[in-house]
Amino acid sequence: MTNYRNINGATSDLIDAFTETVSRYSARPAIECHGNSLSYRQLGAMAGLLAEHLGVGPGVVAVPAIHAPETVVGLLGVLAAGGVYCPVDPAFPPQRRVAMLAAVGCRTGLATTAATVTTAVTATAAPDGQPGAAGWGLEGLGLDLVGVPRSAVPEPADPAADPAAEPRPDGPGGGEPYRVEPEQPAYLLFTSGSTGQPKPVVTPRRAISAAVASLRELFGLTPDDRVLQFASLNWDTCFEEILPTLTAGATLVLDAEAHSGSFPRFLRMVERERITVLNLPTAFWNELVLHLTEERQALPASVRLLVIGGEAARPARLADWAALDSGRIRLLNTYGSTETTLITHAVDLHGPLAAERVRPWATGDRVPIGRALPHVLERIGEQDELMVGGPAVALGYHGLPEATAARFAVADGVRWFRTGDRVSRAPDGVLTHLGRLDGELKVRGIRVDPAEVEAEIAGHPGVGAVAVTGVTEAGRSALVAYVVPRLAGSADGLDAEVRAYLRGRVPGHLVPGRITVVAELVHTASGKVDRAGSHRRHSARGPGTGQTSGAAPVRSDLQGLSDKP
Repeated sequence: MTNYRNINGATSDLIDAFTETVSRYSARPAIECHGNSLSYRQLGAMAGLLAEHLGVGPGVVAVPAIHAPETVVGLLGVLAAGGVYCPVDPAFPPQRRVAMLAAVGCRTGLATTAATVTTAVTATAAPDGQPGAAGWGLEGLGLDLVGVPRSAVPEPADPAADPAAEPRPDGPGGGEPYRVEPEQPAYLLFTSGSTGQPKPVVTPRRAISAAVASLRELFGLTPDDRVLQFASLNWDTCFEEILPTLTAGATLVLDAEAHSGSFPRFLRMVERERITVLNLPTAFWNELVLHLTEERQALPASVRLLVIGGEAARPARLADWAALDSGRIRLLNTYGSTETTLITHAVDLHGPLAAERVRPWATGDRVPIGRALPHVLERIGEQDELMVGGPAVALGYHGLPEATAARFAVADGVRWFRTGDRVSRAPDGVLTHLGRLDGELKVRGIRVDPAEVEAEIAGHPGVGAVAVTGVTEAGRSALVAYVVPRLAGSADGLDAEVRAYLRGRVPGHLVPGRITVVAELVHTASGKVDRAGSHRRHSARGPGTGQTSGAAPVRSDLQGLSDKP
C-alpha cells in the first residue's frame, strides 16, 4: 500500500486510485483491443502478478513502448511494485536505446512472447502458467528480462461469487504491505538536450498522481467513456489517455486502424469502436479537419471530447472546424511540458463549454493555451517567461545537476520550472503563447533542441560545421540542416551520408527533413553560428549547394496519410 489511500484526496497515489477503481468496476472492460477485452479485475490481477515478479522496489524498469495492452500492464505493474517506469521505443536505433538505458542505470526490462504482441490480448494462459520470455526489442541490451503475464484471471459467471478472483491490493504480490513516498520517482522520460545527449526527466509519484486527478475532472470522464489510445507510448501524452481513463472506470481502446495512414479508415474505426474521447496531436488534427471539410463530413456521433496539443493550432483550421457540424463536441486546447507532468493549462476553443467568440477565427489570430489547472501554480517572470510550480513539477534531470539548476528554481518558497515559453495573460486569466526564449521548437509535437541534432551531425567525419533550424512546411514544423564539408571538394553525396548516419543513431523526429551541403555558414558579430541567417542565405537551392531528394516525413503518424479508404 502507499502512504495515502483516498482516490478523491489531493495526495492520493495513482496506484491507490487504480486499485479503488478495480474494486468499484471489477467486471467492466478496462482495455479493448481488436475484439478482445480485459476487465478491470483481469487488468488488476495482471499488474499485481507482474509486480510480484519484479519484487518490491525494482528500480528503473525498461518497458517496450508498443501499442499493445502488455505495455499498459507493464506501466501499472512497475508502479505497483514501487519501480520507475522507463518506456523504450523498439524502433529507436540500438545505439540510442543503449545510451538511454545507460544514462538512467537501468538493469531490468520487460519481455513477452511474440504472440501477445500481435494478438494484443489473449485469454489463454501459457502452458506452465508462466509469462513469456521474448525480449520485445530489449534483447542484447544487457538487461535482466522479466516476463509480462500473458493472461489474466478468467471472468467468473458471477463476479460477486468469486472473491478469490479479486486482485490483491495490499502489496505487489499479496504479501506484506509496502510503502511508497510521494517524492519517489514514478517514471523517466527523455527530452532533447543541447549536449547531443537526451535529458532524462524524473517525475515523482506525487506529480503524476496530482496531474491525473486534475485530468479526470478536466475531461469529465465517466465509466461510460471509451478513450482511444492514439499517442506514441514513448511520450507522456499517452499517460493523458491511459491513466485518467483507468482511474475513472472508463474503457481504453487500442486499435491498429488508429495508425493506418487513412482518414476514412480512422473515422470508421472511431465509429465502430464508439469512441467518445480523442486526444490528438495538433498537427494530426489540422490534417483531419482539412479532410472533414473537403469531404463535408462530421466526426462520428459518439465523440464528445477532442483534446489537442503539442503545438499551436492554426486559426484557419479553427475556422474550418467551427463551420463543421461540431458544436456538440468539446474542442479542448492544452499546454504542458514533460518537466511539469502532462497538461498544466487548458481552454475550450469550441463546443458547449467554450466562451462565445465575437468574430470567426482569422489568419493572424493567436490561439490561447488556456488557464492553469487546479493543481498548478503559475507566474510570469522576466521576459514574459511562463514559470510553473506546484505538485506536478518534476524532480529534475537524472544525473545532470547543472541542467537541473538552469531550469528549476526556488522563489518565494516555491519550486518553479522555467518553461522557456513567453506568454501574455488576458484579464480572464487565459494565457496566450508568444514564442520561445531559446531555439527549441516542436517537431511532431515533440520538443527538440536544434543543438542536439547539430551535435549528432557534427560527429560525422565528413562534416566540418553545421547549423540546424526549424521551418514551417505545408503548415507543419520541420528541421532543416546546413552542412559544411570538412574537406573542400567532398560535398558530393554528403547529404545522403549524413542522413543515413543520423538514422542509425537517433529517433526519426531528430532527422532533418532537408539536409543541404553549403560552402559556409553565416556567423554573428561575436563569431557564433547564426542559424536563422544561414537559413535565409541557403534556403533557396543555388550554386554550391546540394540537397537530399525525398525529404524525410515531417510526422511519422502522417506519413502517407491520405483520403483513400
